[in-house]
Amino acid sequence: MQRVAIVVQPGIRAFDLAVITEVWGPDRSRQGVPPFELRRCALEPGPIALPGGLTLVPDRGLDWLGEADLVVVPALAEPDDPTPAPVLAALREAHARGVPVAALCAGAFVLAEAGLLEGRRAVTHWWLAPRLAERHPGVLVEDDLLFVCDSGLWTSAGVAAGIDLCLHLVREAHGAEAAAAIARSMVTGPFRTGDHAQYLDRPTAAADRTAETLAAVRERALRRLHEPPDVATLARWAGMSPRTFARHFAAATGTTPHKWLLGHRLDEARKLLERTDHPVPEVARRAGFASEVTFRQHFTAYVGVSPRSYRAAAATPRNRDDSVRKGS
Repeated sequence: MQRVAIVVQPGIRAFDLAVITEVWGPDRSRQGVPPFELRRCALEPGPIALPGGLTLVPDRGLDWLGEADLVVVPALAEPDDPTPAPVLAALREAHARGVPVAALCAGAFVLAEAGLLEGRRAVTHWWLAPRLAERHPGVLVEDDLLFVCDSGLWTSAGVAAGIDLCLHLVREAHGAEAAAAIARSMVTGPFRTGDHAQYLDRPTAAADRTAETLAAVRERALRRLHEPPDVATLARWAGMSPRTFARHFAAATGTTPHKWLLGHRLDEARKLLERTDHPVPEVARRAGFASEVTFRQHFTAYVGVSPRSYRAAAATPRNRDDSVRKGS
């Protein structure tokens, strides 16, 4: 996933375009991030008018989607605006070839117009979710997730969720370290899972105090993942009963304490597999898993490959050379 195509057309949101460009555009090879080839692909050569008085000059035609490893669709500022038939056809052809296609925010409307989301799960900005469901009743619209994938088609909620999805795609293709390096350069959080809630209720003073307590608990848990703390321990740190803690935790993060812990343990395991030569049982222990068997089961279900296969795929030429020298 190193050749990335942005599908550009008149009226796309400048913010979405900027997010995609910031994630895959700069050369961060000195930070351990693989080089990407990012192209702006359009039906016409341009210039293309964007909202706010901006213009964009594409550098490739739609035929370049055939060379891409990933196709990303920014949202239109007016989601009800039609997309030209050749653009929709190019998206269908890319998906038919097995290329992942990701839509940011209202970009889900474009994928739905192309017929790609029929009978599939999708998300968009919570405010637009009813409109998407009404216009495309065959789409299984989720109204409270940050991003979701169904059959190689990724969709995300509004604004910042687009950043989360782009970083997740980098993480899936190139590992946690590459995604974290990009996140650091963007000064944004490196990891939010797709099942986070899109928004939270308006806070009160009591809610603020609870949020501070929960934040302190999460920070403490991240420092001690290797132990590992269980939900009852987290609740005790927060001074709450396990049931009350679980309720407040889900309200603050959009997920359960168990899923949150598991996600961070697996993320830590990925880093260890990428950055160290520790045997798999030691990786499991350091990431807080009770046994290697449990770790393998969770890791394979979460990542899609075994820990050893992941380490082999994530190895850089430099690491492989080091391994050869150590074994010689």
